[in-house]
Amino acid sequence: MKKVYILILSAMLTIACSSDDNHRQNNPNLLDVNVNFTVDTSLPQFSSLNFPNDPVYIGNYGNGGIILMNTGSGFVAWDNIDPNHPRNNSCTSMQIESGTRLVCSCEGNTYDLFTGNFIEGENLEYTLYNYRVTETGPGILRVTNN
Repeated sequence: MKKVYILILSAMLTIACSSDDNHRQNNPNLLDVNVNFTVDTSLPQFSSLNFPNDPVYIGNYGNGGIILMNTGSGFVAWDNIDPNHPRNNSCTSMQIESGTRLVCSCEGNTYDLFTGNFIEGENLEYTLYNYRVTETGPGILRVTNN
């Protein structure tokens, strides 16, 4: 009987931890772009990544550039475009505010850089689109979405 409980508990945990990638991939406001690049934190433009809470903008990747940040317990990478409004050539990226928030200058939607969750705005459905960050060597970060 104990094995049955463990099996049921395992099944429930697996279902509860299912990925939301399908929901994120179906965001009509984002283009499906390939992201795969490396960052060397010993270079001056990326040296602030050696310290927590100091995000760095990296252009020419993703939908609106990438925001890369050291959280103190690891690295996160977010697409720098508001996932909750249609693409608009006059409003293509967001601004870093207070060091740990992204704000859309068009609609004022605000997102947390630690979690990617929205903080402020109306009718927000999508969180920030995140990319995988892996440390491939000392001070070398690889950012991908595959």
